[in-house]
Amino acid sequence: SNLSWLGYGCLKGDGTLITVNAIGAALQTLYILVYLYYSPAKRPVLLQVLLLLAVVVTGYGYFTILVDTGTRLTHLGLFCSVFTITMYLSPLADLAKVVRSKSTRCLSFPLTVTTFVASSSWTLYGLQLHDPYITVPNVPGIVTSLMRFWLFQRYRPEQDKPYSSLPA
Repeated sequence: SNLSWLGYGCLKGDGTLITVNAIGAALQTLYILVYLYYSPAKRPVLLQVLLLLAVVVTGYGYFTILVDTGTRLTHLGLFCSVFTITMYLSPLADLAKVVRSKSTRCLSFPLTVTTFVASSSWTLYGLQLHDPYITVPNVPGIVTSLMRFWLFQRYRPEQDKPYSSLPA
């Protein structure tokens, strides 16, 4: 995601997009390298990293070779938007689990706050620039965060039943 938005920022000449996503891509790369280093099962993790690199190289090839310069920004903006919407909608499965179990144990409150702040910030930034590729995909992040806040309020953590230990 960061690499796609970094490419979009470079094509658009947007310093904010470039800076934020270059830092994000560097941090995520560092995280992957540390995870790979400490992972006991290195082969599956390495295969996933190689698959991810293949996807990035294929995407780069598509946007630089096959898409003409005039529509490249539009195509990349649409791709970034779809990817971002997918990222924000992915927790919906957890939301169904919370409603069924009446417990918010599987949700992270700090992550919900961070998602709300980030998606709200990017939505406002996109509105300021009149850029629908930045504005529109961040609205689902606000909506899903608000849904999670409501679930945290509805199923307060102190109402959770404690886990019973398994018999020895």
